[in-house]
Amino acid sequence: MGCVPQFRLVIEVDANELKPIWRITGKKKKSPAIAQALSEFLRQRQRPEFIARVLTGGTDYALTNDQLEAQDVYGAR
Repeated sequence: MGCVPQFRLVIEVDANELKPIWRITGKKKKSPAIAQALSEFLRQRQRPEFIARVLTGGTDYALTNDQLEAQDVYGAR
């Protein structure tokens, strides 16, 4: 995973909680399944903060939404 430091740790997880993690992530092994679940959990928790910053103008984006749409960078083709 590049230069991002990784840590190995031992945790106890209830088997009943691990089964849905395996099912949802599609991972067969415990460690990758828990790593993906943790990553998705963090993204989900950070999303409202990011949206609040965007809506209050707390970001440093140079273009307005109208200007971005006018560029049609993400338009369906």
